[in-house]
Amino acid sequence: MSRETGPTGHEPVSDTGWHVPVLLAPILERARNVERVVDATLGHGGHAAGFVAQGARVLGIDRDPDAIVTARTRLGDDRVTYLQASYASDVAFRAVKAFRPEFILLDLGVSSRQLDQADRGFTFRPGAPLDMRMGPDVPTAADWLARVDEPELTAALRDFADERHAGRMAREILRRRTNAPFLISDDLVNAIRAVLGSQSGPADFARVFQGLRIAVNDELGGLGRALPVFREALPAGGTLAVISYHSGEDRLVKGAFRAWQQGCTCPPRLPQCICGRTPLGSAEPRKAIIPLAAEVARKPRARSATLRFFRVHHAG
Repeated sequence: MSRETGPTGHEPVSDTGWHVPVLLAPILERARNVERVVDATLGHGGHAAGFVAQGARVLGIDRDPDAIVTARTRLGDDRVTYLQASYASDVAFRAVKAFRPEFILLDLGVSSRQLDQADRGFTFRPGAPLDMRMGPDVPTAADWLARVDEPELTAALRDFADERHAGRMAREILRRRTNAPFLISDDLVNAIRAVLGSQSGPADFARVFQGLRIAVNDELGGLGRALPVFREALPAGGTLAVISYHSGEDRLVKGAFRAWQQGCTCPPRLPQCICGRTPLGSAEPRKAIIPLAAEVARKPRARSATLRFFRVHHAG
C-alpha cells in the first residue's frame, strides 16, 4: 500500500531507497501534459516526483508531519507546495479549490514506510504501541479502545475488518479492558486469539488491525466528505484518480462515480425531462484498473489495490 517511488519516470526505481508506488504508470500516463496536480496523500513524495518530472506543479497534502518533512527534503520547494492537514479537512478543501488543479490523486490507506515503523503502531509486531494515527489530529488506537462502546466497536469490526465474529470480539475486548487497558499490539492480538482460537494467525490480525485503523482515522467518513469537494474543484476535462485498498473504500468510490455519471432520473412515462439532471462526467475506463501479476510479485502489498478514474464533463 505504498505511495512511494524512485525519482523520475514511469518505471519503478529500486536502488534509491524509496518504495515503488502501486499503479504508477497508468497514473502518470493519465496526468501527462497536466500543469497543476493535487497529490492529496503525499506520503514521501513518490507520485509527486513523477508529476514534477512531467512538468507539473503540485500541491502536496498529508496529515502526517513526518511525511511532509521527508517529501520536502526529497522534492524541494521549486514546483511543490506543501500542506500538513487531512485531505478531508476544511483547510485542505480551501487550498485545493484555490490551487485550481486539473488532476487530483487520492492514494488511500497507509504507506509502506508507516507500516514498517513499529512505533507508529500500524502492525501487530510484538510490543508495538497501539497508536495507528495517520496524523496528530486523531486519538490513538489505545485511547479509542478505552472509550469506544460495544455497538460502535462491533460495527467497526464488522464493516471495516470483515469480521464474522464482530459481536463476540467486541465483547471480549470490552471485558478485557475492565481489567487492564489496551496499550500494545499484544493486548489486541490476545483478544483476537481468545475469540478466533488457535487457528487464528497473521491474516486475521492484519485484517482486524486494518479495521481499527480505518475507524480510528475516520478514513471512510473523510473519503465520503472529500470526493464531491474534489470533483467540484476540477474543471471540465479534469480527472479525479483514486487508489483504494479496502472493499469499503472501493464501494464508496465506485458508488460516487456511478451517481455522478447518471443522467435524467425522470420516470420513462414523462414526455420530457423535468429533473434537469445531466451527467457530471464519466468513469474512464468503466472498470477498475488493478496491478498486473508482475507488479504484485515485486510488491505483495499491491495485491489489494484498485484504481479508478473519473473525468469531469461539467465543472462545479
